[in-house]
Amino acid sequence: MTAILIIVVAIVVLVIGYFTYGSWLAKEWGVDPSRKTPAITKADGVDYVAAKPVVLMGHHFSSIAGAGPINGPIQASVFGWLPVFLWCIIGGIFFGGLQDYGSLFASIRHDGKSVGEIIHDSMGRRAQKLFTVFALLVLILVIASFVNVVAGTFFSVADEGFGIVTNPTGNQTTAMISVLFIVLAIVYGILTNRMGVGTVPATIGGIVCICLMIVLGLNVGLGLSRTAWIVLICAYITIASLVPVWILLQPRDYLSSFLLYGMMILALIGIFASAFTGTATFKIPVFTGWSTSIGTLFPALFITVACGACSGFHSLISTGTSSKQLANEADAKPIGYGSMLIESALGIVSLIAVGMVFDKYLDGGFGSPSVAFASGIATMFSAEGTATYNTVRALLTLAVSVFALTSLDTGTRLSRFMFSELFLKEGEATWQDATGIRRFLAHPLVGTLLMVVIGGVLGGLSLSQIWGLFGAANQLLAGLALMAVAAWLGEVGKNNKMFYIPMIFMLAATICSLCLTVKTKLGALNAWGDWFQLIFAAAMVVLAIFLIVEGVQTFSKQKAAKR
Repeated sequence: MTAILIIVVAIVVLVIGYFTYGSWLAKEWGVDPSRKTPAITKADGVDYVAAKPVVLMGHHFSSIAGAGPINGPIQASVFGWLPVFLWCIIGGIFFGGLQDYGSLFASIRHDGKSVGEIIHDSMGRRAQKLFTVFALLVLILVIASFVNVVAGTFFSVADEGFGIVTNPTGNQTTAMISVLFIVLAIVYGILTNRMGVGTVPATIGGIVCICLMIVLGLNVGLGLSRTAWIVLICAYITIASLVPVWILLQPRDYLSSFLLYGMMILALIGIFASAFTGTATFKIPVFTGWSTSIGTLFPALFITVACGACSGFHSLISTGTSSKQLANEADAKPIGYGSMLIESALGIVSLIAVGMVFDKYLDGGFGSPSVAFASGIATMFSAEGTATYNTVRALLTLAVSVFALTSLDTGTRLSRFMFSELFLKEGEATWQDATGIRRFLAHPLVGTLLMVVIGGVLGGLSLSQIWGLFGAANQLLAGLALMAVAAWLGEVGKNNKMFYIPMIFMLAATICSLCLTVKTKLGALNAWGDWFQLIFAAAMVVLAIFLIVEGVQTFSKQKAAKR
């Protein structure tokens, strides 16, 4: 019954937070449903494409979710369930939701531009360039991390060359269905955006096709070597970041969101069913101690949970793709704030899932947190090894993989935007306005290829150090994004006081974590990966300190101007 109590309390509190705090934020910031959004005023059929709220919700939720709210809470469960539960709830409502909603709203008021452009208006050109460099470093880690994850979920040890296989392994099944998903998304995009097919009938047809693809994938798989998968994944994300959003990004993310919704519904059914049938028992202690295998509670808990409570990557998605597709400012609340709270709920579900197999998880019985998640939920339905267990586990592993790929192609598109911005001067809107070498470097294809090659090579090396850096860098980005939106709100005379505590806390926790990484690596430089982690962490800290100084100066000027 502990699991039921945890999930019921979480859902009730998150819903209350959405209707109270979320509505208060909209009122304080002056959200105006009658004001035209950039998706309308700057429509170009490529990046600025107005989407129906339900479609954009699918894109935004799929992109921010990824594997983060599953991996993070599960890894942090070693502290006990109460610390993770509290941080998912408090962090989601007052930290992550605030950042996501605020970033989306600020970007809408800046013609759908990135956080860097928001910083430019309130903190100056130098701060904008520093933030853009910082964000690009984070995006390299995003690409590297998820290339590694996706290739790992597609590749089976037995795969040495191309082949269609019967009696596939779970990885071969996941690969086949994921490839078919891309084809389905393209067809859906053409039907709804160019052939006039309505959203409802197209969605019904899409869901039916998803079910058929799953049946096919469970019987026929796709096998490739790990290197081949990395090359194909890099080629895919390059193309996906350049084509119009309506062809692939919008429809793929929208359709894949149904997998996530289905995954969460399946988990909820399992939680309630297991409580009454006794098929599984929640085993995580309330609190295990201040120090664990992943570090001390502060800062480790707040870095590890990541997307389940607050994630800087979300601010890049809000200002990189979602703000360019939002048709009405009123939709910013459910899409920006609501999606984050749903993700916090997913974090709680992940916590409960690992609780059902906690002893085995602590003993290293699973290859990754994602496998522990799928196994935990499958255990709620049937004993390990049964047909029901294997089917549920395979479906959940598929869902996690689909969302990792979604975050990957969205992250690549974001890197294209931000890399181009780095080489544009004041008054230059696109790469075509630039001249000389800047025009070449700002070209969408150049930035995309450079980021994909760097991220793909790092991901292909399977460096475990990448994951350790990603968590801290991602959360530090959240602190800087909170600072950027707070500075802009102060500049335009709106209430920004709700940002101060979350901003200071996230900056303190993440800089502390990165400094600990630098200290540790200085004493143990045994391999190239150690040098990589040391240099990357040190660069992050230096850039962050420069940006914090710029932020303090900006807030001081704003305060002085009010006197």
